[in-house]
Formats: sequence, structure tokens, C-alpha cells
Amino acid sequence: MSTEFDASEFVDKDFETARQTRFQTATVMSAPAPLPGDASRAPTREEVDAQVGDKQQQLADLKRAQTELERERAALEETRRRQLELSTGRQEMTHQLTRGVGLLEEAEFAARRDAEQMAKSLADLRGALEKVNAIQDNTWTSDNFQTELTRASTVVENARLEWNSARLKFPVLSGPALTEPAAASTSPAPALLAGKNFSELCRIGFALTWPIALGALAIFLVLLLRH
Repeated sequence: MSTEFDASEFVDKDFETARQTRFQTATVMSAPAPLPGDASRAPTREEVDAQVGDKQQQLADLKRAQTELERERAALEETRRRQLELSTGRQEMTHQLTRGVGLLEEAEFAARRDAEQMAKSLADLRGALEKVNAIQDNTWTSDNFQTELTRASTVVENARLEWNSARLKFPVLSGPALTEPAAASTSPAPALLAGKNFSELCRIGFALTWPIALGALAIFLVLLLRH
């Protein structure tokens, strides 16, 4: 059997009480202040001036409150901007530093490996140099000449192999400093006619061409006499 519907069961009494309190407070603040004395009489000029002064004071208080709120809002926005910059900068630097550490670790490993290879090649070259310098062909005799010659040739060939292997590994060994003697040996000799003036060049040219001119003249005279 259905019970009688009671609307008060679905009403939040605390909410209704708070709403009525806010409504009454807003009504009191928006309503003009009652004038002293008889409510039925017209307000005097002094009373109106007093109310105007009160309203102006309230407006000034509201402006000060607004200014304070705007200042607080600006401070909060600045804090939010700094927090955003911190988050963005932190992410950026984390990425850059992680990448930099990885690249430098790889470069360090490659440099250490190259240094180890260079140290090994340096030791091999020094050993080959000592062996080449140890060849004393002036002490060879006719009895051990062939044996010492074969041994010395082997030492030199092994040294050449070490040298070529090192040149392939390290391009610095094939740099310009090693090609300067060859370039100097193939440089052209100073020009024969450098420093000669015009009259000297003419005399040299005449000395070089007069036999040809004389031979051409002789041939011309022979042909002329035949005719």
C-alpha cells in the first residue's frame, strides 16, 4: 500500500537555510540605508549627502579589494609561468644532457680505442726502427754474407709492412710533411730567361734564329739561280 508523498523529505534543509541567508544578506546590502527619523518624510540634503559619501566609501573599498585581487592574480600567474618554465626547461635539459652524455661516452670510447691502437702501432714502429738500425752490414764477412743479407732483407720487409699498416690506420702518417721532398724534387728549375730585359731578349732571339734565316736565304738563292 502506497504511502503519502512528503516533499519535505527531498529538501536539503541546510542548503535551503544557507540560500535564504545569502538572499537576505544581498537584499540588505542592495537596499538603500533607511533615513533617520520619520520614514514617510522626504530625505534632507544632508542625509542624501551622507548616503552618497557612504556609497563612495563602499566603492573605494571595492576598488581597493579589486586592486588587491588583481595583484594576487598577477602574482599567481607569474608563479604559474615560472612553474611552466621550470617544467619545460627541466624536460629540455634532461633530454639534452642525456643525449650529450651518450655522445661523449661513445666519443670517449672511440678515442680510448684509437689511443690504444695508436700506442700499439707506436710500439711496433719503434721495434721495427730498432731492428733496422741494428743492421750492421759493415761487420758482415764473406762467410755469413748471404745469411746476414737475407736476415736484413727480412727485417726491412717486416718494417715496411709495419709502416704500411700504420699508414692505413692513421692518415697523419701520410700527411703533407711526407710529400714535401717529392714535391720539391719535381718543382721546375728557374727559368733561363728570368731577369732579362727586352734588348737582351732580342739578342738572344737573334742568336737563336739567324742560322735558320741564313739557311732559308741560301735555299731561296739556289732556287733563284736554277730558274
